Amino acid sequence: MAVQIEDVDESKLEELQGKVITDVAGSLGLLIGYLGDQLDLYSALAEISPATSQELAENTGIKERYLREWLSANAAGGYIEYDPALQTFSMTPEQTMIFAAEGNPNCMQGFFQAVVSAYTDVPKATEAFRTGEGIPWGDHSECLFCGTERFFRPMYAANLIESWIPALEGVKEKLEAGAKVADVGCGHGSSTIILAQAFPNSTFHGFDLHGPSIDHAREHARAAGVANNTIFEVSTATEYPGNNYDLVAIFDALHDMGDPVGATKHVASTLAEGGTFMLVEPFAEDNLEDNSHPLGQIYYSFSTTVCVPNSLSQEVGLALGAQAGEKRLTDVLNEGGLGQVRCAAKTPTNMVLEARA
Repeated sequence: MAVQIEDVDESKLEELQGKVITDVAGSLGLLIGYLGDQLDLYSALAEISPATSQELAENTGIKERYLREWLSANAAGGYIEYDPALQTFSMTPEQTMIFAAEGNPNCMQGFFQAVVSAYTDVPKATEAFRTGEGIPWGDHSECLFCGTERFFRPMYAANLIESWIPALEGVKEKLEAGAKVADVGCGHGSSTIILAQAFPNSTFHGFDLHGPSIDHAREHARAAGVANNTIFEVSTATEYPGNNYDLVAIFDALHDMGDPVGATKHVASTLAEGGTFMLVEPFAEDNLEDNSHPLGQIYYSFSTTVCVPNSLSQEVGLALGAQAGEKRLTDVLNEGGLGQVRCAAKTPTNMVLEARA
């Protein structure tokens, strides 16, 4: 169908073209960054900087001609430094942190990996749009599971023990003394393991509907030395076993669920008297116009291809989306039987809601 275009404002057109070109450059920069991560090129360059493409080739065993083009793309995008006089490439401490510092909250490689998974799953996304059906979490590219864990783990490590848990009324003291905790939608178990390491007197039950993620969580728990106070099981948020939990937590997962109200009702029914529900969700304002910025765009985009389709693949299919906002989330918690809700903490990327019956 031909589109009729009239009254084009040339200045606005040029401005939009400039933005799109910047976005295209960024998308290709992300691809180049992901390639460097998978081949461990950034770490290698950081170790021997400054280096020519030939020196990097000798260090890594990668063909020089590929490296020369990859290095040039990085230099053109400002991801690494280039000295034209010596024809050498190097990385600043800031660049090293962004591209090579695995486990640092500022490292973006997990983000890159998750975005690559979204591109991989485009055929599934277009089919879901056409049919209106959902895409279960387990049907996505494996890059999504690994990328999500790599992206969230450093942020949980930086905030969970130092600020989020202390912001909850009386919870830290319970965990230190010995509490029973459920981590629902635990994925690869990063949040569960961080808590288990910090509070060895407590017992942590991790639940997730994705069996392979639970297998990874068990492996990670053994490697981290917390197998003795962690238990991982495959279960949904509306049916996970046990009761009298002093703390139930859901990290960046409630909005993905088909029935978040039902999940909240189940949480309420499994809490011990005086127990706490900690809900960690992507930070969002309550209105689209207030989320119209780069981070909001990122969250809405992931939500379009991952969060909403996952919710629509399940019963109820409420499809909250990754930018539900505090008011909408509070309504869900209230409807689920948790009448006392407050925002306990915020970061640029997350909000932490504390809820009680």
